[in-house]
Amino acid sequence: MHYPASELVIDPVLIHKYDVSGPRYTSYPTADRFVEAFGEAELRQWLAKRNIGGISQPLSVYVHVPFCDTVCYYCACNKVVTRDHDRSAKYIKYLAKELALAVPLLGEDRSLCQLHLGGGTPTFLSRGEMSELMGALDRQFRRADGFECSIEVDPRRLEPGTLEFLAELGFNRVSVGVQDFDPKVQKAVHRVQSEDETRRAIAEARANGFRSVNVDLIYGLPKQTLDGFNRTLDKVIALDPDRIALYAYAHLPRVFKPQRRIAEAELPSAETKLQIMTLAIGRLTRAGYLYIGMDHFARPDDELALAQGRGRLQRNFQGYSTQPESDMLGFGISAIGRVGPAYYQNLKSLDEYYAALEARRLPVTRGIELTQDDLVRRAVIQALMCHFRVSMESIELAYLVDFGSYFAAELAELRKLADEGLVELQPDWIVVTPRGRLLVRIVAMAFDRHLRERREHASYSKVI
Repeated sequence: MHYPASELVIDPVLIHKYDVSGPRYTSYPTADRFVEAFGEAELRQWLAKRNIGGISQPLSVYVHVPFCDTVCYYCACNKVVTRDHDRSAKYIKYLAKELALAVPLLGEDRSLCQLHLGGGTPTFLSRGEMSELMGALDRQFRRADGFECSIEVDPRRLEPGTLEFLAELGFNRVSVGVQDFDPKVQKAVHRVQSEDETRRAIAEARANGFRSVNVDLIYGLPKQTLDGFNRTLDKVIALDPDRIALYAYAHLPRVFKPQRRIAEAELPSAETKLQIMTLAIGRLTRAGYLYIGMDHFARPDDELALAQGRGRLQRNFQGYSTQPESDMLGFGISAIGRVGPAYYQNLKSLDEYYAALEARRLPVTRGIELTQDDLVRRAVIQALMCHFRVSMESIELAYLVDFGSYFAAELAELRKLADEGLVELQPDWIVVTPRGRLLVRIVAMAFDRHLRERREHASYSKVI
C-alpha cells in the first residue's frame, strides 16, 4: 500500500515506547563517526576528483557565520557571542582566504545551485561585510539558473531595509527564528522577541520577493505550557509562513554550555512535551500544512512539498532540501561539507581556523570516506527520511546487492517494528506507515551499522 506523503497518525503509546536517543540523519554516517585521519590531503584529493569524467554532481555551499550579540540559552550551535564588529570583519577576510584556497581545486565547473548562510546570526554582519562576503563568493562561483539563496535571520536585530538589501544581493529564501511567543518562555531562554518584530521581518521579506519564508519553533523549552504554546500557534498560523520547522528541545547541558543557565525544574514533563507536539501537529495540519517529515511542515504549493510529491526531496546538513543530490562545500568554523563519497568538517575555533589559513592550509579537522557499505545504507536511510519508503529493487540495481540477504539482520529487526504497526514489509518495498512517520528515525536506525557497533558511546537528541 502507498500512503500520501503527508498522512500522519499520532500514537502516544508507541511514541512513549520508542522515545529514545537517535541521530537526525542529516548525513550517514553521522558526524560523530568522522575521524581525524581524514585531513587536508584527503579533502584536496576529493575536491580535485569532482570534475573527473565530467559527471560531477550539482554544487551547494554552506557558510557558517558564528557571531551573535546575545546568547540564547537553548542554543546548541557553534557561536561567538560579541558586539565587536572588528571580529566579524576579520572573519570575512579569512572566509575569502578559505574560498580562494579551496575553490580553484574544483577546476572550471563552479556553477552553484544553492547557497545557505547559517550560524550564529548571519545578519550580525554589517551591510559592508555582507557585500564583501557575497562578492568573495561570486568571484569563485557562477550562480546557476534557479539559484537558491537562503539565510537565517533574527528579527530582534533586523534594521528596516535589511531584507530589501539582502534581496538585492540575491537572497530569495529566509528562515526566521521565533521558538515561542510566550513572554515567560522568552525570558527563561534569554530571547525576548515581540510578535511585531517577527511580523515586520516576514512582511519585508514578502515585499521584496523572497519566494519562501520559514519560521522555526521549539517545543520542550522551560516554562512552556499547552495553553501558552497554543497561543503561539495562533500567532504563527496568522503569519502564514510557507514552511514551519517544529524542533524538539534537547537538554544536554554537559555538551552545550549555555544550556546550564536553564533550570531543569522549569522544563515541561515528558507528558506535557508530547501533548505540545501533538497539539502543534494537529493545528498545523488542520491549517493546511503538509507534514514533510522530521519536524518540517510546508504549504502544499511550497517547493518542499512539491519536491516530496515528485520523489525529489533530499536531506542534508540544513535539513530537507528541494535541490537535486549535490556536493556541498562548507566554509567557516565548524562547517561540514560533502564531496562525492566523503564528508569533512572544519576546525571549530576562530584561532585554529585563522592559523590554518595563515599557513595556507585548508582548515579541515576531521572527516570520513564512505565505504561501499556506507553508500548503500545512506541511500536506504535517505529514502526513508525523505519519502517514508524504500524500493528494494532500486537499491539492488544501483548497488548490485541482494537486498534480502544483505540486510537480513535489519529486516528481522524491521519485522518487530512491523508488528507494532510502524512499517509494512511488502515484497519489493519497505513502507513507513502513517503511524510510524513520527518515529522514522527509529526505522532508519535499524540500517545504521555504525550505531549498532558503537551505540554505547553515542550522544544524540531524543527522537521526540
